[in-house]
Amino acid sequence: MRRLLQSLLLKLTGLGLLRITLFDDTYLRYVKPGLRPVLIVSGVVLLLLGIAAAFSRTGNGGHAHDAHDGHASDAHDGHASDAHDGHASDAHDGHTDGGHEAHAHDGHEGHDGHDHSGTPKIAWLLVLPALSLLLFAPPALGAYTAARSGAEPVAVQKKGFEPLPATSPLPLTLTDFTKRVQQDRSRAIQGRTVRLTGFVTPDATGDGWYLTRIIFTCCAADSQTVKIHVYGSGSAEPPAADTWLAVTGTWHPAGTLGTTSAPAALDARLTTPIAQPINAFTDDLPITPG
Repeated sequence: MRRLLQSLLLKLTGLGLLRITLFDDTYLRYVKPGLRPVLIVSGVVLLLLGIAAAFSRTGNGGHAHDAHDGHASDAHDGHASDAHDGHASDAHDGHTDGGHEAHAHDGHEGHDGHDHSGTPKIAWLLVLPALSLLLFAPPALGAYTAARSGAEPVAVQKKGFEPLPATSPLPLTLTDFTKRVQQDRSRAIQGRTVRLTGFVTPDATGDGWYLTRIIFTCCAADSQTVKIHVYGSGSAEPPAADTWLAVTGTWHPAGTLGTTSAPAALDARLTTPIAQPINAFTDDLPITPG
C-alpha cells in the first residue's frame, strides 16, 4: 500500500507539471519564463520514477527466509556435533539456554526486519494537492497577497536620470514612476501625464486604491510588491480587486517632489480595463497576449 501511494504521488505530480508547462502558460503564475525547461524535465523525471516505483520489488522476503533457514541449519548441525563428541551436558545446556536465547534474539530481529504496518490513512490526503495541480491549478498571486505585503522600497538610482521623452501620455513602469517622484531632483515628472499599468488592490482605509505589480525574482516564493496609490477613477466606486487597468493621470502632489517625502501616488484621469499581460509578474511595460 505504501509503495502504491508513493508511485501515485510521483505520477500525479509529474503529470501536473507537464500539463501546466506543455499545454498552456499556467506555469507563469508560479515561476519566471526561463524556468520552463526545468519544469518539463522535472515532470518527466517524476513520471518515470512513479512508473518505476509501481513495478519495483521490495526484496525483503528472501533475506528473512535465508536468515531463518540458516539459523535452523546451524542449530541442528551444532546440536548434532556436540552430542556426537560426547558433550551431552554442554550440548543440553547450550540448547536450553544459549540456543533458546539465540533463537529468541534472531526471531526478534527477523520480526523487526518486516514492516507490517500499513500506510496511515491520513497520508492519502497528500494526493489532493498533486491532483489539484493536474485538474485545477492554484490561482496566481494577486490583490489578496499584495494587500498583506508592504510595498518594497525601490532601488536607489545611482546614475543620473535621462530626460523624459515628450510623449504624452508617457508610459512608465511603477518602479520608474516611483523613482522619478522620490529621487529625481530635477522634478521632471511634475505636471507630466503618465500611463501606468497594473492590477487593482483595494485600500483598506477606503481612500483610493492601489495600482499594483507583483515581481518574481525567481518564483512566487520570493515575490516583491510595487504599489502606486491612485486617487479618483472616474466613478464613485473603486475598481474591483485584481482588475487589470491602464491608468492615465498625473502625480498626486504631497511632500517634496524629488525626495522620499513625496508619495508614489497618482491622480487618475482615465482608467481603461486591459487583459492581463503575458509578463504579469514583472514590472516591465506590458506585453499583451496575441
